Amino acid sequence: MILAIDIGNTHIVLGCLDEDNNVLQRMMMSSDKNETSYEYAAEIRTVLSLKGLDLNNFDGAIISSVVPEVTRAVSAAVYIITGKEPLVLGHGAKVELSLDMNGLSSDAIAGDLLATAIAAKKYYTLPAIIVDMGTATTITVVDRTGTYIGGAIVPGPGTALKGLVRDTSLLPAVEFVAPDRAIAKDTVNAMRCGIVYGSAGALDGIIDRFLLEMEGDDPTILATGGMGKIIAPYCRHKIIIDNELLLKGLGIIWYDNQIH
Repeated sequence: MILAIDIGNTHIVLGCLDEDNNVLQRMMMSSDKNETSYEYAAEIRTVLSLKGLDLNNFDGAIISSVVPEVTRAVSAAVYIITGKEPLVLGHGAKVELSLDMNGLSSDAIAGDLLATAIAAKKYYTLPAIIVDMGTATTITVVDRTGTYIGGAIVPGPGTALKGLVRDTSLLPAVEFVAPDRAIAKDTVNAMRCGIVYGSAGALDGIIDRFLLEMEGDDPTILATGGMGKIIAPYCRHKIIIDNELLLKGLGIIWYDNQIH
């Protein structure tokens, strides 16, 4: 069994994968730049123990991250509790994925994007468009040959909602749920309408632009990340929800690095 960790700006996702790359457990923690390696070690140990997981059963660990300050602390934390150095994407880890990115190497691309692309390549029909909705929403493309060819980044729905509340005097903080109708009759639902339908419309618009450049391909469209299951049903495109996509991609990368 391996421990797969994805560090985002808001949350850290922990996943336990078996030798067949099945996700056995999926857990979430807060991401905090101020925490020390020992604080993270205590938290990770506690979360795993709550799930009844024995640290001695882990053969290794892999980390993807978009927060360098947290990467160092979590990497050290993993070593503290397992006695094993984790494989960290962007630090020399071998990634079996062709890139068409103006000469960039895999170390220059965010690990979570590489992992979801690799999982899409293994488990779904190509080409694929992959939407990962978190603090930022990323939309990336793997073409029919299995090559990662790029994508787009936009503010995540939660980020947009926080900005709207922060920068306006009269708008309240609201729960992130779907509105009761498109033409809202009150302020709260008007905000929800703008965020949910606005995010869905922006996503549809970007996908439409991608399709024009993909010259008639009929891609599999996948969504992962915390907001995906909320926004995807309001998109006009058919989108498959797979919240284990990233963890499965990390599992593939870890096993590939053991072979090579």
